[in-house]
Amino acid sequence: MSGKLSNPAPLGLLGFGITTVLLNFVHNFQGGAVDSMILSMGLAYGGLAQVLAGIMEYKNGNTFGTVAFTSYGLFWWSYAFLNLLPKSILFSGYYDMTRLPESLMAYFLMWGIFTLGMFFGTLKKNRALQFVFMSLTILFFLLAVRFGLLAYTSMSAADLEIYTRVMGIEGIICGLSAFYLAIAEVLNETYGRTVLPICPTS
Repeated sequence: MSGKLSNPAPLGLLGFGITTVLLNFVHNFQGGAVDSMILSMGLAYGGLAQVLAGIMEYKNGNTFGTVAFTSYGLFWWSYAFLNLLPKSILFSGYYDMTRLPESLMAYFLMWGIFTLGMFFGTLKKNRALQFVFMSLTILFFLLAVRFGLLAYTSMSAADLEIYTRVMGIEGIICGLSAFYLAIAEVLNETYGRTVLPICPTS
């Protein structure tokens, strides 16, 4: 006996959106450190919730949702580990911190390229989702440029303060767009009508 399956996308979008807003507000916009709140959210809500949403999208036969949610859930786990492992006694000897900006440049560049590819998968879905992926693509490329400047020029983090704050605003907008889409999908399904528009393409 089969029943109607629920839509796991709002869970994944909320996990991504809220964690992205918190990271960019605290770390990029305000210039604060990546603290335990952000790392905990990255491991739990940003990470685990999205992986679970991806698994549920697999059950629904949604390849795009499976790849997107599991990938970005694992992104948050990898980001948390990037911040936690160098501080671990077991792994501290394996990290060359002098090359960290160069490594992070490559890290965010590849995530930007991946997200740009995924953006083309949104062109048959809705405008709200397109905005989420395009703003996320821009954010990853902005991060890659920032760490590239730190790696290959004499510029310091202080020299890039304004750039980083603008990048933080862009990241907050990206996270809020995912939050909006999640709430819109929940409310539109709950009320059986368009409460918050997401502008389908078809």
